[in-house]
Amino acid sequence: MKIITTTADLAETCQQFAQQDRPEPYITVDTEFLRETTFWPQLCLIQMASPDEAVIIDSMADGLDLKPFLDLMADQAIIKVFHAARQDIEIIFQLMDSVPNPVFDTQVAAMVCGYGDQIGYDNLVQRVTGGRIDKTSRFTDWSRRPLSDKQLEYALADVTHLRDVYTSLKQQLEKAGRTKWVSEEMAVLTARETYDSPPEDAWKRMRMRARKPMELAVLQKVAEWREREARERDVPRGRILKDDALYELAQQQPKTADELGRLRAVPRGFEKSRNAEGLLAAVAEALAISRDSLPKIPKARRHPEGTGAAVDLLKVLLKLVAEENGVAAKVLATTDDLEKIAIGDTENVAALRGWRFDLFGSQALELKDGKIALGFDGKSMSVIELED
Repeated sequence: MKIITTTADLAETCQQFAQQDRPEPYITVDTEFLRETTFWPQLCLIQMASPDEAVIIDSMADGLDLKPFLDLMADQAIIKVFHAARQDIEIIFQLMDSVPNPVFDTQVAAMVCGYGDQIGYDNLVQRVTGGRIDKTSRFTDWSRRPLSDKQLEYALADVTHLRDVYTSLKQQLEKAGRTKWVSEEMAVLTARETYDSPPEDAWKRMRMRARKPMELAVLQKVAEWREREARERDVPRGRILKDDALYELAQQQPKTADELGRLRAVPRGFEKSRNAEGLLAAVAEALAISRDSLPKIPKARRHPEGTGAAVDLLKVLLKLVAEENGVAAKVLATTDDLEKIAIGDTENVAALRGWRFDLFGSQALELKDGKIALGFDGKSMSVIELED
């Protein structure tokens, strides 16, 4: 087992991984990190494997410069293979301010190949290779040193088994003519906006409880303030203020420290802390917005009578199409997609574009318009073409 702790060894290994003599060179990648007490993930280990070698990079080693690894992540000639890639890519994005590309996510590929919705890595390894992974080291504190051989072997297994999973899924996709389907999904996964969310948009992650434009304006400003504070201090958002406090701030709109101190959801004594001034300034900034410039409350989607039944019918069709084509239902359409199709809101519906439309979306529209029906013969469901 090769453990890399120096920049020289890392540079040599990355150079070897980049110089693969094969038509489609690839590496498998995984990370171990902690995030319970910080805003930014604390990177503890990087596991990486080429078709012929596997290594562990101790990212916490003194003096280690990760630039050779980041250069490899940016190498357009090398396919970077992850499982459930989003968190790993987010970490790498924070380090290099760009997204690794090209990327292959085996969880997405598995859904396209019919292995179910968001299948876990352990289960996928077992189903594809027949191998089993020892899970006893799953809850390791990866920041502690030294790590035992058993823990390191567990970490390395995340990329060694991934080689076999990748090659198997790649072959299945090519055989089924679905390689392009996964490529379309990777375009979303590798888009910069997926990871580069500005603090001004922090309110969008929260439930919409604002009922008035001014309430929404305050919520936007205090959520932005909290986001900036959390990033600067590198602590979880909840360590600054809980969501409930932000909702109460939006409703009560305190102008003074005394008013702030009377809010139930704000921690006792917060109004005397150094954070109170910045928070009150954010509230004041929102209150200074002119009436004409206030944000508009998003309109709740109104569902006509019978929409629920139509969605239920579309769910049956979705399940039928997914089973017939060996594709996870979730990758074909979401419940939100089905609701939009049912009420005729077909703008920006992923299920009505590209390969999803060919497989499911076109039939969904036909079912909604009464051009096809669903029948049950006592054993199975089927699509029935209706005469004009």
